[in-house]
Amino acid sequence: MGEEEQQDQPTSDNEAAEITPDDDVFSWPVLQFDVPPKKTYHFCHQFRNSSNPNNFLKSVKWSPDGWCFLTTSEDNTLRVFGLPDNVDNNHVDSCSSVIDEVADSYVSNLTVSEGESVYDYCWYPYMSAADPTTCVFATTTRDHPIHLWDATSSQLRCTYRAYDAMDEITAAYSVAFNLTGTKLFAGYNKSLRVFDVHRPGRDFEQHSTLQGNKDGQSGIISAIAFSPTHTGILATGSYSQTTAIYREDNMELLYLLHGQEGGITHVQFSKDGNYLYTGGRKDPYILCWDMRNTVDIVYKLYRSSEYTNQRIYFDIEPCGRHLGTGGQDGQVHIYDLQTGQWVASFQAASDTVNGFCFHPFLPMAATSSGHRRFGFPDGCDEDFILNGDENCASIWSFSCTSMEENASSIKLGDSKAGSECGNLHQDP
Repeated sequence: MGEEEQQDQPTSDNEAAEITPDDDVFSWPVLQFDVPPKKTYHFCHQFRNSSNPNNFLKSVKWSPDGWCFLTTSEDNTLRVFGLPDNVDNNHVDSCSSVIDEVADSYVSNLTVSEGESVYDYCWYPYMSAADPTTCVFATTTRDHPIHLWDATSSQLRCTYRAYDAMDEITAAYSVAFNLTGTKLFAGYNKSLRVFDVHRPGRDFEQHSTLQGNKDGQSGIISAIAFSPTHTGILATGSYSQTTAIYREDNMELLYLLHGQEGGITHVQFSKDGNYLYTGGRKDPYILCWDMRNTVDIVYKLYRSSEYTNQRIYFDIEPCGRHLGTGGQDGQVHIYDLQTGQWVASFQAASDTVNGFCFHPFLPMAATSSGHRRFGFPDGCDEDFILNGDENCASIWSFSCTSMEENASSIKLGDSKAGSECGNLHQDP
């Protein structure tokens, strides 16, 4: 299902194992996608209420420490769900029992209600449940400033306010912390504003994405991502169907990428930072770009999203070998990033799967599903109507090679283990 645009395929420098300060070998779990995952937890009833019967989930994101996940929905509410204490590296399978979908697995730890529609949100990159001061996430909503929320008490920590030429508050359309967690980048119409995390208020740096009102990136900046290799590179997606690559220190425009058929809704770097993946609205393809040679698209990954205006999120597993994405067909599709080929898929919901996110280190993933429903006129093509109505969030557990076995094979120099999750993005 992956469509190749050139012969050179992305390969990776990521290693399956990492050396800890104690000289121990830590190994990412090698997920086995040929075995269908098990639904571990299921949540649906707490997203339904009489005041908003048309409520639906929009996305789901794991916290950086994997302690909890955060959802956002049409009722302008964010919910934090913590994983039970019995879920750890060695006992993931212990909770993979048959799920009772009549009732939710458990209720959310806390809820945060915003006044208007939530445009975007992100976790603080060094968030750790062991340090409550780091347990925060940022949100941006229509007609509101950026809010920084406490993920343990649901209290508002602070706000970051941007003003337009009329000295009125203008809302950001996208937000992202830089890798050091010191700056908060926010996307606006034809501009980026950068806030100092430690100085809330109306102080910010403003950078126009247009140069002389002609060259550069136009439109609303709808997505922001930073290269994970601390190279000081960031990517911004725009509803003008372009993706721009900047230097973080001086916001110099390095590349401007064209090729997406719809407005960009999600951008994400590969684990080694050499490749960028972009997805657009009503665009059935995720595009892969080589940051060292941006002339051509490396390959395209198909997903069912031609008939929905929703953001369809995708994610790359921790070891960097595979990408998973939802779609309007209710399935999650897994692709091999080394070849760009389809690997497996599983039915995650009978509705649009708009959110998919791998756990930071456990062999688990979270999905969210649902979409806005309208009345259809007589004679409308039934192929465009989704009959399923499954507004829910689910946690899935994948089969995997044991960490101990994988680490042992790496210590012994087993080349097969290395090929499972390493050497993915090597230069030809």
